[in-house]
Amino acid sequence: MIGPFQLYLFDVDGTLLDSAEDICGAVRQALAEAGVDGLGEDYLRSFIGHHLFDLFSEVLPGSTREQQEALLARYRQIYLARRHGATRVYAGVAEMLAALPGLKSTATTKSSETARNVLGQFGLLRYFDHVQGTDGFPSKPAPDVILKSIEKFGVRPEDCLLVGDAAPDMEAGRRAGVRTCAVTWGYGDREQMQAHRPDFWIDSPADLLS
Repeated sequence: MIGPFQLYLFDVDGTLLDSAEDICGAVRQALAEAGVDGLGEDYLRSFIGHHLFDLFSEVLPGSTREQQEALLARYRQIYLARRHGATRVYAGVAEMLAALPGLKSTATTKSSETARNVLGQFGLLRYFDHVQGTDGFPSKPAPDVILKSIEKFGVRPEDCLLVGDAAPDMEAGRRAGVRTCAVTWGYGDREQMQAHRPDFWIDSPADLLS
């Protein structure tokens, strides 16, 4: 049985929302403007959940931090302009959030503002007690985004569960001292997640309630 936990922390992209088409489309356009074309969908999806600087460093070797910051800013501009038109809520997510006991927060590489807006657009914001994004501090696999919610609610790490779809989620959870739950419907590599030994695995949102 999973839980119950005092605080549930959710990754967003690939866990709550199927947002790959919008994310990859914006990345592809930004990189094309920088002279990088022909990147496959599966390759781009493999970087969802990681900081985009990881991708930029790989496809633009020798690029400076300043160049990567400019590329990231352009990506964000394109992404927001898409208005999440190709994004969908995974089946069962809303029902799971409505039924799940305990406090709920997010642990996403999006900014808090962007995460709040997209969750609101898809009717999920009402289920959350807090929305925590990555705002000016290291992104996952660093534990900071998790620790911010733990601090806000004053709960013990061992009373928290991090739910995500990629290896950076599992590593961030381990470093924060929380329990971790890997979902199998997202974009992360299962073997990479397995290397971090998640406490739980689920194949559907409803499994979190069992």
